[in-house]
Amino acid sequence: MKANATQIRAAIDKLNPDTRLYLFHGPDEAGAADLASRLGKALGPEAERIDLDMKALREQPGRLADEAASLSLFGGTRYVRVLGVEEGAAEAISLLLTAQTAGNPVVAIGPGLKASGKLVKAVIAAQNAWAHACYVPEGVDATRLASNVAREHGLRLMGDVPQRLAAATAGDRAILAREIEKLALFLDAAPDRPKDADSAALDAIGADLGDSDLSDAITAVVDGRVGDIGLELARLGEGIGVPLMRQLARRLQGMAEMRIDLDRGGDMDEVLEKHRVFFREKAATGRALRRWNGTQLVRAIDRVREAERALMHSGSAGEVLAEAEAVTIARQAARAKG
Repeated sequence: MKANATQIRAAIDKLNPDTRLYLFHGPDEAGAADLASRLGKALGPEAERIDLDMKALREQPGRLADEAASLSLFGGTRYVRVLGVEEGAAEAISLLLTAQTAGNPVVAIGPGLKASGKLVKAVIAAQNAWAHACYVPEGVDATRLASNVAREHGLRLMGDVPQRLAAATAGDRAILAREIEKLALFLDAAPDRPKDADSAALDAIGADLGDSDLSDAITAVVDGRVGDIGLELARLGEGIGVPLMRQLARRLQGMAEMRIDLDRGGDMDEVLEKHRVFFREKAATGRALRRWNGTQLVRAIDRVREAERALMHSGSAGEVLAEAEAVTIARQAARAKG
């Protein structure tokens, strides 16, 4: 079944034991992760979570259904989370949806899945599964998201603060959450002691880490300037691992689409104009496109997305992992320089 934002939240908050799968697809991986976390909370604080990945589903397609039918080690509730779902998970998901018994809900996150793909269509056609498309919020939706996240931290956003936060974070939930946490800490706000957050408070914490700030670090990566990466990351400070990986993936994905046009005989200036590359990034993007080929870009995108997923796991190397991945991609770009 297909669900919009309101329907999927209602389905999660009031879980139906007959629903076996919640599939969140689309580019807003942070939004999908937030929904997955919401499902875990709906099951209770003692719920046991089992994590699987595409490698496990490819090697053992039946494992997903087995995990969904297994009892918790501690006798309580449990659920299964699958990250990085691709079309190759079709067999595993089919076995899950047609199994004689299940019991434990499965939440699957597939940022690369297309709404027109076979897997999403199959889930929509199933009566015991939900499919929801996650897109990065824009405009009114981004402003509403800022207000909602702030409310969870005991903040009432005043005046143009919701719009400023939405614009500064470009709809990226990870960055938005970090800025709101800083704002709540600054005002000593919490759900049990709500506070008003006005423009003066926002100015005081300097919530202005938007695309322009991350852009310099990302440009250094795709430009192959390995020696500049450390300085750029130090300037950005802590807590930028996930936003950096996410926006780097977007830049690489855009370059991959431009590379296709160039390989078809397109003119560089025309391609940059067609894809509406920001004027301050045109020179660096042009240089990068002259040294990256399509295969290299696809591999880099896969690496960055894998690093982002790893960052979301507790116990990961955190910021170190993001920094190491940025340096690795920059070295690849430097080697490709021609």
